[in-house]
Formats: sequence, structure tokens, C-alpha cells
Amino acid sequence: MPTVRTPEGLDIFYKDWGSGRPVVFSHGWPLNADDWDVFLKLVADNGFRGVAHDRRGHGRSTQTYSGHDMDHYADDLAAVIGELDLHDITLVGHSTGGGEVVRYLSRHGTGRVHSAVLAGAVPPLMLQTPDWPEGSPRSVFDGLREGVLSDRSQFYMDLSEPFYGANRPGNKISHGLREQFWRLGMQVGLAPAYDCIKAFSETDFRAEMPGIDVPVFIAQGGDDQIVPIKASGEQSVKLLPHSALKVYDGAPHGISADYQRELGADLLSFLTTDQFPS
Repeated sequence: MPTVRTPEGLDIFYKDWGSGRPVVFSHGWPLNADDWDVFLKLVADNGFRGVAHDRRGHGRSTQTYSGHDMDHYADDLAAVIGELDLHDITLVGHSTGGGEVVRYLSRHGTGRVHSAVLAGAVPPLMLQTPDWPEGSPRSVFDGLREGVLSDRSQFYMDLSEPFYGANRPGNKISHGLREQFWRLGMQVGLAPAYDCIKAFSETDFRAEMPGIDVPVFIAQGGDDQIVPIKASGEQSVKLLPHSALKVYDGAPHGISADYQRELGADLLSFLTTDQFPS
């Protein structure tokens, strides 16, 4: 099983498919690298090298009790990139993974990075504060914490409904996809799952985003019930100096079905032309 050993002594599992210019994927909470399999195959089939890792505490990576914050997540990503000696990378982050990407870019620089993609990503700030009314009240995230602690198995199954828009009329979400969300969620350690809620909801990326000097394609579903677009995509495009936002009409937070196919086509276009999809 391929892993990278971090300076802390943690083992970070990764997948490495194909060859060519690297595309490195960071997953959302509470998932792992398996959530990117369709996209890993897509880029590998089209002449790129797809890499995706399990975040610490998730999936096959070390189930550590500590270090579940954006700085450590970014440092673990840097360890994978460094061990594989990747350059000219396009970083792709979904949800919490988008925060990981932004923190990597501000903390480790853009010397190895060609461009980035943020899909339904948590930056700039999910939590509502006096100077950030666009965010969600703390009670929303306290509810997530309670769900994880009280009955995480049922909580993940319930969460899969709004995550993929299975509660919307005419949705095309299979029970199998929701079971997969549950399966990946149950592979996260309890402490990592709990602490990651603070990381994705309370980390404030606003100050660091204007200094990111690579092109960033921002993608988000217009019906994202998990990361509200008014506090995320619509604000990120204002803060990132070289960015563009594309809203996928009616699409949920989770990337699947028609949204997955359209975003996949747009990702390939962005990788091959360096032009923002429209």
C-alpha cells in the first residue's frame, strides 16, 4: 500500500495513476481518496498523472488523534508532493479539500503549482462572525458535532441526502452512492472527524487568498446545501486575483451524475487550454 511518511511519522496513503503533468486531488469531509476515482481515471486516460491522498485520520492514513487543522493538512499535502517530486501541478480541492489547497498555496508557495481548482470549497470562511454575516451560525456546526458523537453511522447516512441533493425532486442519486458516502465516512476516526469540523468551519482564509498568484478555477453547484455559495464561491472569486467562478445550475455539493460529467469536461478543458471554463 503506497504511503508517504511525514516528518511527524504519520503514514499518508495515496493513489498515483497515469503519467504526464500531475493533477493532485484533495477530498472533502468525511471522505477519502476513493471519492476522486472517477476523476483520477479521467485525467489518467487523457494524458495526465492523477494523485489523491487520504487526509490524516481518514481512510488508510494514520488514525492520529492530533493535528486536525488546516496547517497540518497542508503540510501533509506538501509531504506527498515532495516525496513524489511533483512539479507544474494543478491542485484540485473539493469542500474541506479546497481549504487544504488554499492553505497549501499560502503556506508552501506556488513554486510547484501551475493552477488550482476549488469545487464547492469552504474558503473564505464558513462560520458567521460579526464581520462575516455571509457565514452560517455556529449552531449549524454544533449540530454536526453532535451528530458525529451521538450516532455517526446514522448521521452519515442522513447527511448523504442533502450532500448529493437526494432530497430534491427529480434527483438521480442512487442508494448505492449514499451507501458509498456512508462507507467512506465510517473509515474516519471519531476524533479526526470531530476535529475536522472546526478546521473546515472556523478557518479564516480571507487574508491569505489575495496573495495566491496562480489561476484558480472556482466551481460550485447552484443548489449546494452544505457549503452555501454566497459565503464561498461568490466570495472567493472576489478575493483570488486570478480566478473565475462557474456555477452549475441546480447541482448539489457532492459531485455526481450530470454535475460530475460536466465538471469533468471543464476540468480537462482547463488542464489542456489554461482557459477558464464558461
